[in-house]
Amino acid sequence: MKYKRILLKLSGEALMGDRQYGIDPKRLAEYAAEIKKVTDKGVQVAIVIGGGNIFRGVAGASAGMDRVQGDHMGMLATVINGLALQSACEDAGIPTRLQTAIQINEVAEPFIRRKAMRHLEKGRVVIFGGGTGNPYFTTDSAAVLRAIEIEADVILKGTRVDGIYTADPEKDKNATKFDYISFDDVLSKGLKVMDTTAFTLSQENELPIIVFDMNTAGNLERLLDGENIGTRVQL
Repeated sequence: MKYKRILLKLSGEALMGDRQYGIDPKRLAEYAAEIKKVTDKGVQVAIVIGGGNIFRGVAGASAGMDRVQGDHMGMLATVINGLALQSACEDAGIPTRLQTAIQINEVAEPFIRRKAMRHLEKGRVVIFGGGTGNPYFTTDSAAVLRAIEIEADVILKGTRVDGIYTADPEKDKNATKFDYISFDDVLSKGLKVMDTTAFTLSQENELPIIVFDMNTAGNLERLLDGENIGTRVQL
């Protein structure tokens, strides 16, 4: 395997499958199967998942809700998704722990860096819920922060497109895909990979990001086997 320890970032919307909102158990089972393929090969996997399938703080704020309250609701949505993914992983035979940035001791462990790293070393998947625990920060920022803290080798951002393009491939059929691109080029071209706070944090800590299609079966395993899948953002 090309990497020993990875941070997998998944969007909450990805869990909807073909639904309009909520969680699709079939999609959860598919993701768990993909994760099991790489944990069986000894890769240590940590996961950060969004909450957009349930609630977005920004959307709530635009509708007149207090932004801080809305972001706290969004954090709780990521915990709900984390519990669902934990259940799916355990059904697939993967020992899994959910750690949260906000304390909900009855359902998850609090985030403790040393404990998270110990879980990973023992072959357990660790899901980080609750974002960073602070309003005004996205789950992209949480993913980069946790990846740095646990000393991950790479951030893998699983999306529904197979990499970074010159334009939105769903809207522009002439858009071309990058196999590799620098952090500086992403910024200068105005390409949307992560929010600026998360992206800059990754750049400053020299942590590469790979954007790939998580919904194609086998992609995660092939990527970790060294195949040229998705787009790699590097210095």
